[in-house]
Amino acid sequence: MNSIHTFLAHAVRLESAAAQRSDELADAMQTWGNKEVEAFFRRMAEYSRLHLKDAMARAGFRRFSDLPEGGYDWPDGVPPESSDWWAVDGLMGIEHAIEMALEGEKRGLAYYEQIAQNTSNPKLRAMAEEFAAEERDHVAQLERVQQQHGRVDR
Repeated sequence: MNSIHTFLAHAVRLESAAAQRSDELADAMQTWGNKEVEAFFRRMAEYSRLHLKDAMARAGFRRFSDLPEGGYDWPDGVPPESSDWWAVDGLMGIEHAIEMALEGEKRGLAYYEQIAQNTSNPKLRAMAEEFAAEERDHVAQLERVQQQHGRVDR
């Protein structure tokens, strides 16, 4: 990837998918009466919406519909921060929710790092490194929260 516009379109789709999935997970937790995990996913969705707004502003997108429909190149065919539905359980604890979110943030970090490493565009490299730094911060925050709540044994 060498186009800043293409990069920002990917970033918008990535953060939009992350917010949507976190909202869906929060709704599922609400249905199952798991308020602690619901609140966690609502916070994660809000963080994604903040990043979405920033990426849209940088790219000059006023509406989500301004984005191109296709042409997205995702590892595994889906935006990296999307959570896996197979891991969702109505009785899951906050520890498992944190682990799911941490895995998504790590995939987002790897995605932005890969772009920074492989682009020949120095401006795009700097932007991808900036986005990676934000993801690195999210990973660190989630790791701190994970230490407070404990790890999931698998």
